[in-house]
Amino acid sequence: MQRIIQPYTLLISGLLLLLSACSSQPTFDTQQVTLKLSPQQLLENPSAYFGKTVLWGGTILQTHNLTEYTQIEVLAYPLGSYQRPLTDQAPQGRFLLQHKGYIEPAVYEQGRQLTVMGTLQKTERGQVGQHSYNYPVIQSEQIHLWPVKSEPSSRIQFGIGIGIHN
Repeated sequence: MQRIIQPYTLLISGLLLLLSACSSQPTFDTQQVTLKLSPQQLLENPSAYFGKTVLWGGTILQTHNLTEYTQIEVLAYPLGSYQRPLTDQAPQGRFLLQHKGYIEPAVYEQGRQLTVMGTLQKTERGQVGQHSYNYPVIQSEQIHLWPVKSEPSSRIQFGIGIGIHN
């Protein structure tokens, strides 16, 4: 018995394939996360938040490998869909991310976007140029390094599908 594939079967199969390709976004378990706290807000009363879990993201400013951990300085931004930093909005301060072990600075380079879930450990005095700065320090539990966004060569695009854009 020969079976003829109906056009709608092909359409549904194609849509399912498209949707599964879009599901490669990071998943963060945010049940125990203090979501409304920004690095700037934390500096108003830091000790009240030590030991809390936060979900922050932003643009990497510097990556330094130290003896027992890697430290990444991040310019924080609000998070959008899929917890990606919204770099077209106003920055929310800076923070230091500490990750046990080695992270390649050539990959986690200046300008890349990341999102991190981690525990607030302390604040640390540092410098931003000639200005003294208090950095919130978080110990990472989960890091997602976002792919570099490529700009379309043209504003005019043709195609069929579903698009979600930050």
